[in-house]
Amino acid sequence: MAFAIKAEVRNPQAKTFAFTAQKTMYGGKHIADGDTLFIFASENEGGQGLIARGVVTSAKAIPNRDGVARQTPRVSLTVKRTAAAKRPVGRLELKQFTDWNDGQPETELNFKFYRQATNKIVGISEEAAAFLDRFF
Repeated sequence: MAFAIKAEVRNPQAKTFAFTAQKTMYGGKHIADGDTLFIFASENEGGQGLIARGVVTSAKAIPNRDGVARQTPRVSLTVKRTAAAKRPVGRLELKQFTDWNDGQPETELNFKFYRQATNKIVGISEEAAAFLDRFF
């Protein structure tokens, strides 16, 4: 399974990325060492959307805090860049794909990343991964 993350990226040209205690949704908590990860620099923090593809070199689940009833699972990751995006894809390019039941990979990405603006790690379908691969 492939995954994608939308997060603050301070150095988009880095060879290695570290993401600490990131929220997970849509199966993102199942990310593991060796998985493919598409990295989106969050527009909420001045990023431009898709910037890189990488392989997870370390994935560690963050334990839940005691006494808190509802908690979003969180994961810390280290990712080695395997490719840089040749052109960005982000909120602007995906905004028009809002028919949540049309089955298009663009719609899946818009739904998972931009319906709720929070940064997160998400699991993505093979179709969405193939769509994103076209940007490398």
